Amino acid sequence: MPETALDAEAVPGPTPPAPRSAARRRTVMVAGGALVAAAAVTAGALTAGGFGTSGHASAAADGLRHTTVEVTPSGCGHGWTDPEPGQQVFDLSNTSGAAAEVYLTDPRTGAVYGEVEGLAPGTVRPMPVTLGNGSYAFKCLPDDADAVTGPTVRITGGGTVKSGPAAVPVSQQDLIPPTLAYQKWIQNRTIELANKTDVLRAAVDRGDLAAARAAWLPAHLVYERMGAAYGTFGDADAAINGTTAGLPGEVHDKDFAGFHRLEFGLWHGESASSLRGPAGRLAKAVKALRDSWPEQRMDPADVGLRAHEIVENTVQFELTARTDYGSGTSLATARANLDGTRVLLGFLRPLLKTRDTGLPRLDSWMDRAQHTLDAFDHDGRWMPLADLTRTQREKVNADLSELAERLADVAALTDVRRTA
Repeated sequence: MPETALDAEAVPGPTPPAPRSAARRRTVMVAGGALVAAAAVTAGALTAGGFGTSGHASAAADGLRHTTVEVTPSGCGHGWTDPEPGQQVFDLSNTSGAAAEVYLTDPRTGAVYGEVEGLAPGTVRPMPVTLGNGSYAFKCLPDDADAVTGPTVRITGGGTVKSGPAAVPVSQQDLIPPTLAYQKWIQNRTIELANKTDVLRAAVDRGDLAAARAAWLPAHLVYERMGAAYGTFGDADAAINGTTAGLPGEVHDKDFAGFHRLEFGLWHGESASSLRGPAGRLAKAVKALRDSWPEQRMDPADVGLRAHEIVENTVQFELTARTDYGSGTSLATARANLDGTRVLLGFLRPLLKTRDTGLPRLDSWMDRAQHTLDAFDHDGRWMPLADLTRTQREKVNADLSELAERLADVAALTDVRRTA
């Protein structure tokens, strides 16, 4: 299985990756540890590169064997008439009038070796794969039409060549049990969150700001461990953990609320009287979330994506201190985000064990990232990002960025795919 490009000792770039939308869907299978990806190209560009459209295999500028394969309801998979083992590229040509998804599958098990999504009419896109001995068939899934499976092609004489990673698609039904188990775990966290937020509010109410500062982080970290559920929290997320993003008045805006509003006040010399209102509103929002959560329903199709997004957002926001309003606890938040990711992976593990051969390496990177972050925890006093050396910052960025890349495999493998 190919490793991702970022080496463990490589110096990360100065700019973290941009956050992906929570509604984003996969465009390809993953290349870094799950399934081989098919990169999108400009429509029709391949036909200008000498790959031809006759269906015969030919050598291309990349040195790989290319075979043009038809993508139509009546001719799905036609053109692959000279099968050979090894690394190669299928140039998928959609000559129909509808967009389509295309999978290269094991016709016996349904395992997918590669895919292209959103292949528009009149376009050609590549699907790079490595194939060993075995049986294969293209499956074409046109928009608004039934899936069509092409002829089975058998490869023999491959010797020691092994096929690239493949995985059986995950169904909505497969994802329901881990999603329900995670929802129950979140329910217990909302109770813990309410209890610890009450301790924070009580300290503010009695004017003990030192105790309030001590209570702020334990309460905040409970919420940060719940990251995979944020999309289901709705407006409660802004009320509990909102930032100044988009607020014209920034930290002085009347709509700045929640943990970060209290953080700013507690670490910028505000009086207890000025913080009683924000603390009371935070406690009220937390209890409303606790009470309403049993009626909420997470979308099972999103849980794998959330595992990736938690760490991706950690790199984007926590490792840049964009969400630090004075406490200097960004690394503690990053560690809590890691805890939340690990919990979610635990619920998904039964599905991943049979699909992701890179799971041991992912676990190793989870442990590595945890060890890196734990080095900055000194008996509950976390080093602020600003106090880290350049070398320390580079290691934190590299480890968490690599982990985010590996979690992209989880997002791809647990994405529900159309099969009929």
